[in-house]
Amino acid sequence: MRAFVLGAMLVAAVAGYVGAQSISGVWDVECTIDPLAGTVEDFFDFRTDARVTYEVGGWAFTASTQIDDTGWTDQTFSVGGLLGAFSIGMDLDLDPAGAFETWETTVGTTFGGVVFDLDFTLAELDVELIVGASTSMGLIDVDVTTTFGGDDNDICDFDWSGIDIGMDFPFCCAEISATAGFDCDGFQEVVFDVDDIAIPNLPWLSIDAELTFQLETKDLVLSPDFDFDPGLCFDVYVVVETQTASRLLGISDIHVDGIKLVCDFDRITFTGISFWGTSGKPGGLGSYWEMYKLESNDETCCGPLSFETAIFFDETSNNLADIAFFSFELGLELGDPLTFTAGLEADVVGAAIEWVFGFRIEF
Repeated sequence: MRAFVLGAMLVAAVAGYVGAQSISGVWDVECTIDPLAGTVEDFFDFRTDARVTYEVGGWAFTASTQIDDTGWTDQTFSVGGLLGAFSIGMDLDLDPAGAFETWETTVGTTFGGVVFDLDFTLAELDVELIVGASTSMGLIDVDVTTTFGGDDNDICDFDWSGIDIGMDFPFCCAEISATAGFDCDGFQEVVFDVDDIAIPNLPWLSIDAELTFQLETKDLVLSPDFDFDPGLCFDVYVVVETQTASRLLGISDIHVDGIKLVCDFDRITFTGISFWGTSGKPGGLGSYWEMYKLESNDETCCGPLSFETAIFFDETSNNLADIAFFSFELGLELGDPLTFTAGLEADVVGAAIEWVFGFRIEF
């Protein structure tokens, strides 16, 4: 206890000597109610995240706590700042149930035009040290990374496990990235990458080339990149099927998998997405094939009030206009620093309703 008091007095003395200091943070609280839940445990869910940062003398000390209806779920501490010519950062992640998770320390400095960085990570029965250096010499960029440990073998060792040397340089009309890799067995490979090779008269198509040299093999891989410029407010999801049989790179099929429309009406933004493809589905659709959304425009709307409402349609339905899911979110600023949030989610197909409400305090 005496050591704690002495340490607190020392911190206060240093803070007073350094002068500039501040405390900031955020506290998020969210409660979820499912009126159709079959059990008491599923009827009500609670979650809160709290983060507090104390800044003094160019250093920042942060503590983050997560609690839900099951109890204390996560606790992290971090510190970062400058010590002379060195930038230092540390993160400690603890499991409140009593288990240590990770401790990571990073150190960086610049000397003679070379940037040196060190990343040390300690986890349960695993230690990893990554030492890196990078520099730029005119048109040539060089990056060297050496790795010790970190092989997840449940042995708290510190063996050297590999080194990667990277270099970026121009050659003729191309920008080339070269990487050489070594591990405990010796030389692995040298890889040369060239991106965005233009194809004459095809502005929407470019080629990426990767040439790999190993001790006994050489491999050249060509990968096409397609850039179909979106219209003023429409995005068309175009999929190009390619084949590389017999070492030939060919285009076998081009088809449209979906379409997206985004349009601003003064203070309101309308978004409509229809997607019937099998891969590359746009984010936000989930398991549904179509969505229409109205939301407030943050740049012009709506003072202390913001909202978002969306309707989703089931991709497995036999009817085109079957509504499968509905969501609504509302945010109301009650005055600095308090914001109230509320939401409703209704699963029409699964006959489930969920209310969510909470608040956020930022200081």
